[in-house]
Amino acid sequence: TIRPRFVEGRLDGRGLKVAIACARFNEAVCERLLEGALVELARLGVRTEEIVVARVPGAFELPVAALHLARSGVDAVVCLGAVIRGETPHFDFVAGAAAGGIARVAEQTGVPALFGVLTTDSNEQAMERAGGRHGNKGAECAAGAVAMANLVRSLRAARTP
Repeated sequence: TIRPRFVEGRLDGRGLKVAIACARFNEAVCERLLEGALVELARLGVRTEEIVVARVPGAFELPVAALHLARSGVDAVVCLGAVIRGETPHFDFVAGAAAGGIARVAEQTGVPALFGVLTTDSNEQAMERAGGRHGNKGAECAAGAVAMANLVRSLRAARTP
């Protein structure tokens, strides 16, 4: 039988440096996302002094901060924000620009950049995903950042394409 080698990222944050880019717009939601991310990083063993938080005005500005953070030597970047649909197409432009920009940061730098930007129809839906009945997307992204940082380390060490 064929037995491929599997490489996975561990949920062990010891020795990792993690950056968080967090939007200020929709502050109540974003603060809950940030708190969830910080608690999860601590739970996974990332030392507080190895975490940097960069505040940006809104979700649209996340990719620029993420790019600079990724180039600073961190192992992963968590991008947090909330874009809540209004009555104009502004939502689509901001959400799309944030998603595409964050993806490009990861692709261009090789540093995992996780998309923790809520895109909801209402503030209530956002709060449900920022520590409410649907969990905390900030915590989920923090765990994903640790897993991806460890996966990238393993892939580099094994020189696996």
